[in-house]
Amino acid sequence: MTSPAEKDVTTLLLEWSQGSQAALEQVTPLIYDQLRLLAARQLRRERPGHTLQSTALVHEAYLKLIDQQRVQWHDRKHFFAVASQMIRRILVSYARSRNSIKRGRGRTMLTFNEVSSPGATSEIDLIALDDALERLSRLDPQQGRIIELRFFGGVSIQGTANLLGISTATVNRDWKLARAWLHRELDRGAGPGP
Repeated sequence: MTSPAEKDVTTLLLEWSQGSQAALEQVTPLIYDQLRLLAARQLRRERPGHTLQSTALVHEAYLKLIDQQRVQWHDRKHFFAVASQMIRRILVSYARSRNSIKRGRGRTMLTFNEVSSPGATSEIDLIALDDALERLSRLDPQQGRIIELRFFGGVSIQGTANLLGISTATVNRDWKLARAWLHRELDRGAGPGP
């Protein structure tokens, strides 16, 4: 069931897609807080002392999202699915540039408790995760999207099912399979894949 706030966001996103600047101005405060929550959630997983701040991540993601002129927003969930993808790309880009500056001496680490075994918390290399997720997406695009939505976007099982148009049972099954696959890939050093 769609709440009135979700309906308002969806309506405003559709109007914005059709070129309404007023809709963009109205939807901005409605989506900004959610973007901050997504960014804060991701940055909590990063190593202590991470220099990219939540506000900077939100601003960069927001600027990239409002620059999406060819996107036809279907609804609020579509917008936040794209937002989670943007946040992933920004974090990975930041990690890659940071590592190139350090000439490979340091890797950007984050806590990876949702993709590893339930209840487990381990530190993983964000770039290795991104590389493994790219390989998974080539093997099984649906599992790749599920990981991206759940891990980077914080989308619930039900929300992921609605967004992808599949059952919650399928999301649960693919979520478990994809987590196991990524965990194995990261444990073996994320060497070259298929």
